[in-house]
Amino acid sequence: MIEVNISNASKHFGTRELFKELDFKISTNERVALIGSNGSGKSTLLKIIAGLEKIDDGEIALRKGLTIGYLPQIPPQADQGTSVREILMNAFLPLKKMEEKMNHLATLLASETDSKRLEKLCNQYCDLEQTYQASGGYEKETLFSKVCAGFKIKEEMLDRKFQTLSGGEKTIVYLAALILKKPSILLLDEATNHLDMETLEWFENYLKSYDGTMIIISHDRYFLDQVATKTMLLSGGKIDVFFGNYSYFQQENEKRIMIEFEKYKDQQKMIEAMKNKIKKLQEFGKLAAPYGESFFKRAASIQKRLDKIEVLTKPEEKKELPLKFEVAHRSGKEVLKIEDLYLSIGDKSLLKKASLLVRYGEHVALIGKNGTGKSTLIKEILSISSAKDKSNSTIKLGSQVVIGYLPQEIYFEDENKTVLETVRKNFQGNETVLRATLAKFLFFDDAIYKRVGTLSGGEKVRLKLLELIKENANFLILDEVTNHIDIDTREMLEEALKEFVGTILFVSHDRYFINKLADRVVAIENHKLNNYLGNYENYKEKHLEK
Repeated sequence: MIEVNISNASKHFGTRELFKELDFKISTNERVALIGSNGSGKSTLLKIIAGLEKIDDGEIALRKGLTIGYLPQIPPQADQGTSVREILMNAFLPLKKMEEKMNHLATLLASETDSKRLEKLCNQYCDLEQTYQASGGYEKETLFSKVCAGFKIKEEMLDRKFQTLSGGEKTIVYLAALILKKPSILLLDEATNHLDMETLEWFENYLKSYDGTMIIISHDRYFLDQVATKTMLLSGGKIDVFFGNYSYFQQENEKRIMIEFEKYKDQQKMIEAMKNKIKKLQEFGKLAAPYGESFFKRAASIQKRLDKIEVLTKPEEKKELPLKFEVAHRSGKEVLKIEDLYLSIGDKSLLKKASLLVRYGEHVALIGKNGTGKSTLIKEILSISSAKDKSNSTIKLGSQVVIGYLPQEIYFEDENKTVLETVRKNFQGNETVLRATLAKFLFFDDAIYKRVGTLSGGEKVRLKLLELIKENANFLILDEVTNHIDIDTREMLEEALKEFVGTILFVSHDRYFINKLADRVVAIENHKLNNYLGNYENYKEKHLEK
């Protein structure tokens, strides 16, 4: 059954065309990954399906009776005094109304003596009770407990006012409320951003067994691999459909681009040959004047054929960042040594007698649940690197270690400076070379005059990476570096980091990124730093064995 049918859809923002004559269908129980670069129109497309925005041209048809659950990137604000419990329980309002009607019918049944009216009331009650049961009325408490446990919404959090929650907690509450409503189609726009690995895996398993259709926008490729049964690429104003998950899309899309590029090259050769033929025939016609009419006729005939050719668009080549991290000199064999470290924030203990050794050339992923101290440990290591007296520390850096740090939240020394001014400060070379370098990092034309404080998350990461490359660090420390960048930029970054000959210690919730980059996983568990050789899959296997 077709749930969503969009045909010949066009959408503009001012003079900018997001997409034109877009066609696609979503069928019942399909789990669709909607991917594409930032700004390609993914979020707008979800809003159109949710009925929050309209298309300029074309048609959109939704199955009759379709119920939509939509979670935007930034969830709407609840009333000031609303509690978490109230927001979650609102999901059961239709069931509550049915319960009230059933209770009212039960009261009438108890006092009714007329047999005909009694039969009518009985039929009404049975029909309503059947609908109530089919809608999950008798399982709502079980579902409530299951969803709260999965999203780690504890009893004390249920009674908190919504306004007191952090941004991540608000997203989790709205996501839980959406799941409790059990809509027939889920529209999720970056719903996984604030979920830790354990919650993500629970959510993945839940969605795989969810009795409904879903369209998901996410930069989490591992999540898309686990959940999606179909992938739609929105690029250049059109949609290409792949009947598989993200990894399947990657393989098939590469093949498609190669085939399309070969077709494009063949057509260009044919067009060039036809143009040369026309030119030669016209020249022969001039030389054979006044008897060259036949040459001009043949040239005109070829020109007509040429005019009718539908010229293929050159396939869009994948953008590449010139990310090559140079190492001026290597460090000692032992890069980072932690022995019997105690770490806490206020009264909360994070690490107790924790130890870790990181050797030169290792790529180490630091993982752990939210609040276990990953970023705090990173900050502690950085504070040691800048401290004058390092002799009594339980954290020691090896000889010749030069740290390059990319934080979770990126700021620049002067947020009012332009991209060009910020880079010029440490850049060796003339203006032409500087502009060419910025273009390689996808800062084109007027983009170099943007204030760095107004840049998007992905733009900030690209600019910071350019600065980092110039530092010639041999020990890169990255704290959730993939949080604000799209899939294309993540993949460029992965390739560059894989080739880095120095040492990397990185915090990440991106399991796909960890699988690509890590040769060792260090997990903060029970206040210790536990080591697992290999990537995330190896770590997961070891945990299943326990």
